[in-house]
Amino acid sequence: MSILRYSLVLLPLALLACQTVPITGRHQVLLMSTGEECKLGTDSYQDTMKKSKLSTDQAKIDLIRKVGQRIAKAADKPDFQWEFNLVEDDKQINAWCLPGGKVAFYTGILPVTRDEGGIAVVMSHEVAHALARHGAERMSQGMIVNLGGQALSVALKNKPAQTQEIFGQAYGLGVNMGVMLPYSRSHESEADHIGLVLMAKAGYDPAQAVDFWKRMEAATGGGGASGLAAYMSTHPANVKRVQQIQEWLPEVKAQYYRP
Repeated sequence: MSILRYSLVLLPLALLACQTVPITGRHQVLLMSTGEECKLGTDSYQDTMKKSKLSTDQAKIDLIRKVGQRIAKAADKPDFQWEFNLVEDDKQINAWCLPGGKVAFYTGILPVTRDEGGIAVVMSHEVAHALARHGAERMSQGMIVNLGGQALSVALKNKPAQTQEIFGQAYGLGVNMGVMLPYSRSHESEADHIGLVLMAKAGYDPAQAVDFWKRMEAATGGGGASGLAAYMSTHPANVKRVQQIQEWLPEVKAQYYRP
C-alpha cells in the first residue's frame, strides 16, 4: 500500500477507532472490540496450555497466582477472565499475558525473578501489555496495511487465513509456541510505566523493577543462556530503560505506593 493510500485509509479509521491507553493517556487506533480480542486470546491460550507441560510444583504455582491476583486486582478489569499458569520449561526464560488476562510464566525465568517482588515486576509488565492492548494495536496496524482496515468480524469471515496470519504476527504464539514477538520500543516503555503503577497499586515497591532489570542486564552481559537471550530480544533491558524507570519512580510512589 502506498503512503498516500495508507494515509487516506488511516485518517478516517483513526477518527472512528481511536482509543486511549489507561494510565498514560496515549491515543491508539484499534479495529476490534475488547470482546473480540479476548476471544482470540482465550482460544490461543487454551491451545498453548494444551501443548505445554504445566508445572506440578504447587508452591511455585501458588506464588505465581498470588502475585497474579494482586496485580489483576490493581488492573481493575472486571471483563477479564484471569488465568495464571506456570509452564515447566527451564530453557524458556519468558512470561507473557494474552488479551483477557491469560498469563503464562515459564520456570526458566524464576531464577532471575528470585522472589515475590521480582515476579511482581514481570507480572505487572506483561499484564500492562494486555491492559494497554498493545497486541490489538499492532494487529490493527496489520489489518490496515493488509486488509484495508476491515472490521475484525468482516476480516475473519472474508479472509480467515490472512486474518489468522496477522494475529500470529501480532501476538507471536502461532509462529513460535510460547514466545512473543518483539513489541516496539514505545510499547515496551509504556508497559514499564504502567507496570510500575500496577505494582504500586498492588502493594509492591515499584523500585524493585530497577533491581530486576539490572539483574537481567548483568545476566546477558555475561553471555547468558540462549533462553535468556531470547527473552531479552523481546524485552530489551538497557541503561536507558533503567533510567526511565528511575525517573518515573518518585511520581508513581508518591501517588500510589503505600508501604
